[in-house]
Amino acid sequence: MNAPRQLQLDGPTLLQQIQVLGQVGADAAHGGRTRIALSDAEKAGRDLLVGWMRELALDVQVDRIGNIFGTLGAAAGQGDPRPLMIGSHIDTVTNAGALDGCYGVLAGLAVVRAYRAAGVLPARPITVAAFTNEEGVRYQPDMMGSLVYAGGLGLEQALDTQGTDGTRLGDELARIGYAGTLEPGAIVPHEYLELHIEQGPILEAEGTLIGVVENLQGISWQQVQVQGNANHAGTTPTRLRHDAGYVASAVVTQLRSLALASGTTLATVGCMQFEPNVINVIPRKARFTVDLRDPDEARLASAEQRLAELLASLAEQEGVTISTERLVRFAPVTFDAGLADEIEASAKRLGFSHRRMTSGAGHDAQMIARIAPAAMIFVPSRGGISHNPREHTDDAQLIQGAQVLLDVVGRRLALAC
Repeated sequence: MNAPRQLQLDGPTLLQQIQVLGQVGADAAHGGRTRIALSDAEKAGRDLLVGWMRELALDVQVDRIGNIFGTLGAAAGQGDPRPLMIGSHIDTVTNAGALDGCYGVLAGLAVVRAYRAAGVLPARPITVAAFTNEEGVRYQPDMMGSLVYAGGLGLEQALDTQGTDGTRLGDELARIGYAGTLEPGAIVPHEYLELHIEQGPILEAEGTLIGVVENLQGISWQQVQVQGNANHAGTTPTRLRHDAGYVASAVVTQLRSLALASGTTLATVGCMQFEPNVINVIPRKARFTVDLRDPDEARLASAEQRLAELLASLAEQEGVTISTERLVRFAPVTFDAGLADEIEASAKRLGFSHRRMTSGAGHDAQMIARIAPAAMIFVPSRGGISHNPREHTDDAQLIQGAQVLLDVVGRRLALAC
């Protein structure tokens, strides 16, 4: 069947659903919306999504980690039951934009809607997935639902995860009614596609519409604790201090130098706390996080080693004790070359400017890539802003990105006939 020519994207419905979902968890006082994983607001978003899946007569299933799947069955006589999966997430950070994650899930529904409107069935099933706790705000690690799904984290360990508010993840899943019975990974995808806003400035700066995402940076998160001695800020000479605050600040400065020297490594200290946190007392303790990223495994490992050496050197020089805890470690991911080529070909067919690129943020696609060929499509983010109420992509660009997704799906499923 000539699937790409028969199928028409319903852009207005896609935009309307983005707007409606964007009102769930809306915060009038601070702007944006807040749908932290497994909160009451996220439950409302899940209920809305499941309702839309059922309007399309999809087979809706929920697995034990709370991932939601809506499947459109294949045409009769097709032998391979493995679906082409389209996915992302609907949980958000605090005071978020309306597009991160949600765009990819709702664009998946738009693909299915195109098949329903055309009155045809695909050559293999299409499954639209919404993965649990991608953001990792309340429960860590982030991308937890897809990580468990791909076998990278044990289900029971994930269910026992304690949140920042002291809750147990498994208990909250049950409370909101999304502790499903399907075993994670039971639906084995044939291929996986994720459409997403870039969350960075490159596409907009270059005037390019479509990002063909070839790979995704590796991520290393650590928490560092420095134990020094508290003392009077006015009576203690600098040479006699064991200043945890100075050591923490020195690490921040050296990480910036490391990143600049590398050219590819990114280094961020996003959280920092001092004790006793008093203006005229030398800090006895500092606790901070380090986020290292690089698309190359060897360079990422080198940055981790240089950080370890820096901490050891500062501990000796300043007479402090430093301990570290690894929070997250994900290796860089190279996406499927065939799928990337298909995305590029679709962009060309549709007359859309495009470029090959690396994803700087983590996504569910990097987890699913462990078990199936996967790739991502990016559309521009105005000003490179995301995780912010000002997150924005023009409506036309959102529709055009979804058209590329639909074209890729149609072509891949035509090949499966």
